[in-house]
Amino acid sequence: MVWLEAASWGSVGAVLVALVILRRHWARLPALPEDSPSPLDPPFVCLCIPVRDEARELPAALDSWLAQEYPALRILVVDDGSTDGSTEILRAREAARPERLRVLRNDHLPPGWLGKNHALNLASRQPEAVGAEWLLFADGDVQASPDLLRRALAFTVTQPTDILALLPAVDAVGPAERAILPLAASAFLLLVPPHQVPNPRHPAFCGVGAFTLVRRAAYDAVGGHAAAPLEAIDDMMLARRVKAAGFVNRVARGGPELHLRMYHGLGELVRAMRKNAAAMPIWWVLPLALPAALAAGLAPLWLSFAGHPGLALLLWLLVPALAGDVQQRMSGRPMDLLWALWPLNALVFATGTAWALGDRLRGVNHWRGREVRLK
Repeated sequence: MVWLEAASWGSVGAVLVALVILRRHWARLPALPEDSPSPLDPPFVCLCIPVRDEARELPAALDSWLAQEYPALRILVVDDGSTDGSTEILRAREAARPERLRVLRNDHLPPGWLGKNHALNLASRQPEAVGAEWLLFADGDVQASPDLLRRALAFTVTQPTDILALLPAVDAVGPAERAILPLAASAFLLLVPPHQVPNPRHPAFCGVGAFTLVRRAAYDAVGGHAAAPLEAIDDMMLARRVKAAGFVNRVARGGPELHLRMYHGLGELVRAMRKNAAAMPIWWVLPLALPAALAAGLAPLWLSFAGHPGLALLLWLLVPALAGDVQQRMSGRPMDLLWALWPLNALVFATGTAWALGDRLRGVNHWRGREVRLK
């Protein structure tokens, strides 16, 4: 049948083109300088971390930031109503390092705000943040090598920057995480051409929840998080607004020195896809894009029945070999045999997207036990 042949070759072509683009984008993703001594008068940086029920990853993450070699660093953590032991972890670290860390407790989410945006806005209005030259936004599960911040600031000197995003390595532990997350992370780099992010004439932009470093002046110029209190993809949209205002946006490699375990198990993976898909500015196109994404993502499973077993095998092997190579370089870890299950990404995407569409039709956002009405 003509339509089946068109679907077969179209799916194969889409995956192959995606792999070529991914490799090109990876090759153009700059790295941080290896040897970068601290300046004599280092600019003051305020790290703002929102925390809500992250006791599993929080101790190692917070300790890594407290161990940063960069001297002019102050850390503000907003404990956003945690009930899982995060509060006790934060208070213990604050008592041990009061000169570097301050914890704010927030138990009230005002109407018209998402929790993370409100927490970061609250942190940005504290004296340490107001007096900083740079604001650094990082999630509560992110770990960094001791020299990471120093090298990132050095990068902004050699490559004039107003907002810098670093792509982290993903720590995949459980079977579902190992099968899905590393190759799913490649999709982000596929969609963001790093060499075009600094180009003022190109629409590409990049912000990352694991590490977004922004000049205080640029942050204030666009109204900070208060200008978009219901924006669920706050990191990307902040970068978009900063770049649109005429400032310079750049993206660079963070991993393996910057890494995090994003989710624990399949349930969290699907819920995260639900949140992120619902937050897309053009979420209404998802029902149109979903069939094509499923056809391409599940191609190794159905191409054999369409009379193309060779193409099915080719795709099955190429995706973990080429996309997996990017993840090996980013994470510094060996290839995982579970990457052969990469078509599962399409099923997770479909499930989370369908759930997200229901949320958008009802006008709500779900994350970490909260339901917030978007309008």
